[in-house]
Amino acid sequence: MTAGNNGADTPENDDPFGYLYRSEGGQGGSAGDGAATRQPGVPRTSYNQVRAVGQRQYGQQSQQVTYGQQNAHYAAPETLPGGDRTRPTPTSGHGGAPEPRRRNGLLIGAVAVVAVVCIGIGVAMLTNNNKNDDGATAGKPGPSAGDSVKPSDGPAQKPKPGRLPKQDAGSLRLDGGATTAKDIEGSHSSSGSYVAGFNQVGAKVQWTVDAPQAGDYRLYVRYGIPGEDANATLAVNGKPNSQPLGLKNFIHSPKGDWKKGWQTTWAPVTLNQGTNTIEISCGQGNQCNANLDQVWLQRAGAKQ
Repeated sequence: MTAGNNGADTPENDDPFGYLYRSEGGQGGSAGDGAATRQPGVPRTSYNQVRAVGQRQYGQQSQQVTYGQQNAHYAAPETLPGGDRTRPTPTSGHGGAPEPRRRNGLLIGAVAVVAVVCIGIGVAMLTNNNKNDDGATAGKPGPSAGDSVKPSDGPAQKPKPGRLPKQDAGSLRLDGGATTAKDIEGSHSSSGSYVAGFNQVGAKVQWTVDAPQAGDYRLYVRYGIPGEDANATLAVNGKPNSQPLGLKNFIHSPKGDWKKGWQTTWAPVTLNQGTNTIEISCGQGNQCNANLDQVWLQRAGAKQ
């Protein structure tokens, strides 16, 4: 046994893959194949032969393959009929026009921003108006939750054009022991209060009212009695009427029942254009056991 030889004298024993290097039908590589010729007594150290890739294919006729050439059977998609239609048209570079879909997105975004700004301005204006409606004015805060608003006891506000004034009796000027109360149900006043304590001499209610023009009017008074007739003295601008204000039991309510004794009466008055003072009082000889609820004016001859 020599170095490089394992004791076998056959290529197969020397290299188990030796058959790969044999030429077709032979036991060893031929000189034409580029394989080394085995000499007797000389060990074979290698059967590897350098060949260019693709020069030889086993079982087939050797064919030289040149890479980089285009396959004759291959055709680019754009050379086929209709191929240009299937490929997207590339957009221009940085200076090209934007796609329609992108332009639409930018337009929608701009409209959305404008809409949000308009909505914000509208909400701010509504909030500001609500604050002003609650009583807040520029530089003056409105009443807080714990504050109470006391109704004015002064003259009634001027009525709207075409309407005559009407006012709750409890908001008028009270003198001589007359006061307000809420014990009896049925009052038509906005606060549910009425004038009580009128059944004593000297008690009076004074109403300062503006008449749109001079002339004859009717003074209407809503009152309550306990099923018994009552009356009072009526004066206009300091001049007493010739007849008292009748507070009779026109509806024939049960005696002693204040709740069912609410009803209405009226008396003729002559007023000046502008401010007038109407006074209802309990004088000597009057029967004043009554509560006063509301007062208002109506043109003489007009229907109630």
